[in-house]
Amino acid sequence: MMTRRALFAGAILLASCAVLAAPKSAKKPGGLPRYGMQVFSDLCIHADSGEFGGQRITLQRFAEVDTVLYEYTAGGLSWPVVASDVNIDPRGQQLYFTVQPPDEDERTISGKLADGGRTLVLDGGYCGDEAVPMRLPLVTDFSRKAGACRACPVPKHKKEKEEEKPLLDSGSTTTAGL
Repeated sequence: MMTRRALFAGAILLASCAVLAAPKSAKKPGGLPRYGMQVFSDLCIHADSGEFGGQRITLQRFAEVDTVLYEYTAGGLSWPVVASDVNIDPRGQQLYFTVQPPDEDERTISGKLADGGRTLVLDGGYCGDEAVPMRLPLVTDFSRKAGACRACPVPKHKKEKEEEKPLLDSGSTTTAGL
């Protein structure tokens, strides 16, 4: 009777040790995996010119170091720029890195993950509007062709001016002081 209890207790102890010793998942839910490569890109093709638009960020995570290859468009697709000072928070939810494209000033790019890790949202600058963040989806199909670029939305301040303009042009006058 005692040996049966001892065997049962030993089995429970062994099972709990195995569970505790099992490797933890390298990827947190919705975060960047600790090891491997991920590509975020909004590259598209301009219908009128046939040139690429957008940018691509390739994140490579190794045990020793994290690296970022940054590509952007300036007429055509740039050569990849290797980022320096790559920093990723321990939860894998935010990152920033510094790049210095040829003949340009050094700049820091920062962003955070959204949509359960399927989108990298970069801080400001979409279509030249600092208030609108850039959204780069995670690339899962490397064989797909780039889609057509969408037109930039009308900036908010321009939209407000256009809405005010018809009111002023309709012949209305101010009645201040009446």
